[in-house]
Amino acid sequence: MAATKLIELDPGKYSLLLDAGSTQVDDIVADLGHEPNGYFWAGVARRLVATEVQHLDGRFGYDPEAGMFCAYGTDREALAELGGLLDAVASDGERIRAIVAEAEAEGFDFDD
Repeated sequence: MAATKLIELDPGKYSLLLDAGSTQVDDIVADLGHEPNGYFWAGVARRLVATEVQHLDGRFGYDPEAGMFCAYGTDREALAELGGLLDAVASDGERIRAIVAEAEAEGFDFDD
């Protein structure tokens, strides 16, 4: 089951949503000392863009809240690609552990 949902709010304007606190890795995230909220997932998204899919940088914006991660923009393909990455991470405990460990080793702040 996908953790993210891509919706079209207005013609040509899209939002990628993830309901924080509803992923398969929430307990792992908490065990790692983080709050599995929308801000944490925005940090994960920023981290993925910076380290794995740099071609997505600048193609959408972020607007997280405590209960929800949101990325938005007009580039549906970029948001769909990010959604696929987040779906994979949100269901893979080893992957979220690796992302958090690498990020913390580099001083990255998830801002959660």
